[in-house]
Parts: sequence; C-alpha cells; structure tokens
Amino acid sequence: MKYSELAGIYESLEKTSKRLEKTFIISKFLKKTKEDDIDKIVLMLQGRLFPLWDETKIGVSNRLVIKAISAATGASPAKVEDEWKKIGDLGLVAEKLVEKKSQATLFSRELTAEKVFDNLRKLPLQEGAGSVDLKVKMIAELLSSAKPLEARYVVRTVLEDLRIGVGTGSMRDALVWAFFGDKVKINYNHEDKSINPDNREEYNRLTEAVQHAFDLKADYGEVAKMIIRKGEKAFGELTMEPGSPINVMLYPKAKDLADAFETVGKPCAIEFKYDGFRMQIHKKAGKDGEIKIFTRRLDEVTKQFPEVIEYVKDFVHAKEFIIDSEAVGYEPKTGKYLPFQAISQRIKRKYDIDKMSREFPVEVNVFDIILFEGRNLLNIPFIERRKIIEKIIKPHPKKLILAKQIITDSLKEAEKFYKEALSMGEEGVMAKNLQGIYKPGSRVGYGVKVKPVMESLDLVIVGAEWGTGKRSGWLTSFVLACRKGDKFLEIGKVGTGVKELEEEGVSFEELTKLLKPLIISEEGKVARIKPKIIIEINYEEIQKSPSYSSGYALRFPRFVRLREDKALSDISDLDLVEELYLQQFDSKK
Repeated sequence: MKYSELAGIYESLEKTSKRLEKTFIISKFLKKTKEDDIDKIVLMLQGRLFPLWDETKIGVSNRLVIKAISAATGASPAKVEDEWKKIGDLGLVAEKLVEKKSQATLFSRELTAEKVFDNLRKLPLQEGAGSVDLKVKMIAELLSSAKPLEARYVVRTVLEDLRIGVGTGSMRDALVWAFFGDKVKINYNHEDKSINPDNREEYNRLTEAVQHAFDLKADYGEVAKMIIRKGEKAFGELTMEPGSPINVMLYPKAKDLADAFETVGKPCAIEFKYDGFRMQIHKKAGKDGEIKIFTRRLDEVTKQFPEVIEYVKDFVHAKEFIIDSEAVGYEPKTGKYLPFQAISQRIKRKYDIDKMSREFPVEVNVFDIILFEGRNLLNIPFIERRKIIEKIIKPHPKKLILAKQIITDSLKEAEKFYKEALSMGEEGVMAKNLQGIYKPGSRVGYGVKVKPVMESLDLVIVGAEWGTGKRSGWLTSFVLACRKGDKFLEIGKVGTGVKELEEEGVSFEELTKLLKPLIISEEGKVARIKPKIIIEINYEEIQKSPSYSSGYALRFPRFVRLREDKALSDISDLDLVEELYLQQFDSKK
C-alpha cells in the first residue's frame, strides 16, 4: 500500500473531532485493505508499531528527530529548531521543510506503508556505539522519500504522537462496520454523524464478539487479520495462550455493602481489596515452564520481580496456568503492609533489581484463575475457579497466598469482615457473585468493590505551568483530564499533595522528569503535555464548571499517587464523574 493513502486517511481523521465520523473513515479504509497489510495498517492507525501488550518503545527523542529532518531536507538543525519553536509540532515542521525541498528538486520516490512500518520497527533494535547515527539515517531515509503530508505523519509516528484521536473503541467499531456492515446493514447519517443498524441486536452481538477477541489478544491488528481470513468463525476459534496477556476483569464501586449484596446477590464471596497492583501471572507447560508477569496495562514486568518467579515455582503446583492476583508491598523489618506508592517504583525499574526486591518486597495475593492445564476457565463460575486455586496453591505468608475471603449472606458478618480489612490497612473489600464468569475488560456486575472514602479519580496530566521562586525549573499546577470515548476533557488543576523533596514522596522534580519529554508545545509558562502520565486524585467534591471542557471541576483536588500500572483506557470517564456528582446530592439527603 502507498503510504500516501494512509497519510490521506490520517489527515481526514485529524480534521474531524466526531468519533463516529472517524469510525466511518477507518471502516471504509479497512474494507479495501489487503490481508497482507491489515495487521500493520490497524496498528499504524492507532499510532502504534507494536501491539498493546508489547513493551517495546520506539524511544526516539525530539533532538534526534531534528537531526533526521535536517539530514533529509538540508535545513540546519538550528533552522529546524527555530521552526519547531514557532509551530510547536515537529510533524508540521517536517512537512513544511520537505515541501520547500520538493519544490526545489521536484523529485520524490514512492513511499510504502510497509517500508515506513519496517524502518520504524527497527529503531528500538539499534543499540550501542553508532546507534544514534544509524537511527537518524533510518528516519532521514524515509523523510527523503516522503511527500510533505507523509513527512508530517512519519515524524509524528516516530514520536508516538499521531494526534488523530483514534482509540481502541473507534478501532473496535470500525472493524465491525468494515467486515460485518453489510450483514447488519449499518446506515451512517453524514449530516448528524449517527448510525442506525437495521439489526441492532446483531450489531451489538458482533461488537461484543470483536471486543472479546481484543480482550483476549490485546492486539486489534491480530484480530483484524483473524476476521479478514475467517470472518465470524474466527471468534469460535479464539484461544488463550500463557505468555500472551489478556485484559483483566474490572470491578465497579458499590455505595456500601448493602448495595454490593443487591448487585451481586446472596450469598456472595467477600474478599480483601488490597492496596497493591494487579499481577497477571502466566506459566507455560513444558520442561522450562516459562513464567511471565504482566501488569493490568499489559506491560511485562517479569524481570522486575525475580522473587515472584521463585514464589510461583515453589507455591503454585500446576504445569500451566494464568492466574490473577494483587501484589502488595510490605516493610521487610516489621512486616507491615505498605501503600501502593511505596512499591510502584519497582514496576519500571530496570536496574538494581535484586536490591529493590530486598528493600521493597511484595506479597502476592491470588484471587482468580482464568486458564488451568490448557483449559479455558472464563465461563466457569467463580466459586469453581476459587476451588481450583485453593487446590493448586500452597500459601506462604509474605510470599504468595490466597486472597482472604468469606462466603456469606449476612450483612452483619460482611461488615465485620470489612472493618477487619480496613484495620489491616487494606483499601476495603470486594463482593463477588459466586456464579459469575470472568469477563475480561468489563465492569459487568459479577463483582464490585466497597471502599470507605468517596471514589478517587484516575486522571491524566495534559498540561502544566513552569514554577517560579523555590519551584523554579519544575513543572507545577498540573492540568488534569478525564476521558470521554477517545477524547480527554479537562477537569481541573492540582499541585497539592506533590512534595518538594523526593524523600517525602512523589515530588515536583520527579513529575517534571516524567513530563518534560512529553511536552507538545509551550506558550510562556504554560506547557501542553501529551496524555500519558496517570495520577490518582482525591477531592472534596465535584462541581459544575464552564471553565473546563468536561463541564466539571474538582474542589480541593489532592494528588494521591502515580498510577504507573494503568493505561489511558483505564482513566476515569465522564460518565463516572457525572455519576459521582449526582451521588453527592444523594448523600446529603
């Protein structure tokens, strides 16, 4: 496929903010995409070169891209940087400078999508002496052959900032429209950007099927290839494989234990809700019995937790499995459990791992199993899944244990257990339907969480201001956003709770180091930041506000912790914000 075709689609997507319009554009494009290209094109439409579960990052800096633009266009690095300061987007800078060069030379070779994909996929593999020059050469090679519009999107893809607003929801729906649109007769209204399938029930069924396929594969490229080859038959042939992570099941919040019983039924399982992070642990059958560990956002962290590998070998007696668990940190001298933030630094640590495992050890609390000895357990009742983990796990405190649980229909007994959880420093409890299946990625009412405080929000930082005085040189006053579909809507600013000294907790300096490479543009002291860094926020209340694009503002927001274990798809959405806003009035009645 010519890269110019894909670039044209990028431009069309960038020009509209309407989610359904984006879905329509993508679906038409996918419909004419060949089988050999479909997986690559689906990834590239999401601004990705690797599947969601693949932790490989392109890892190219703005400075390196400036060198590549200079090499390809003949403009000096100073000229490129000057244009960047004026425009604020290296993609547009590349487009402008390539256009000037094109007018001068009137020559450009045809660039293919496959060539762009292959060149950029090789960038992370370049290491050691001379690797920087080689990366510059590989990017410059593409830019030398690119038309102006193509140059814009080559650079944005390299910097992992495509700016076309295509999320997983849009891609899921586009696959349904592209490959099953004729079957359900989707009628797209261009005027009001709405759809009205003739067969709504069938449309919903197919949408769920595509979503389920993605939840198991975590790669819409692979899902698209399966569908284009086998159509609906592909859904019946889905398999889980140890080593390939699946989206974890998510749980909504209940108002209280009475509400939890009403949602999940009686009797139900009540379990401790631990203040840690999700660990999806995989073990393959065979002589090696390879073990891998993934976070809830599907990042592989096997190397960061060598002690957990040993725990699994010693205390989980099965040849092949995928188990769901929560890793909780504790103080090695006292054995006292620690909040998530105390161990979150281990998730991304690549050095001094043995030292970190001694200083910040974790206890693995296993609460579910989704594959056992080759058997898919997704549709097996929770009570049966629990029996399997009770059978295969030999608990060992401060290493690997079963999540603490009772089964009851008594509100009084549940409340006693809840108070016990809180007294031990846990976040609260989970209430689970005994007959509930495991539904990856869904909040479906098979389980709920009960916590004592008003629900905190997981929000993404989309802006900040450079500090003054004693905070000079640091980013401060962080602009927060919630999610609505594939968009990020501002909901307030926060600075309270962030520390000035690193030893006191997450500091302005630490956040500045994380955010500085993500700065998209600056105007005076205000920086616009690529949405990536997610933080948990507490607040006194939610108010209506015309000042922010969400329509809401947080009163007295306070930084709680970094959420390095969460993906952008996990951040709080506008529906939750509205629900919590209304709950405030119920609680005051």
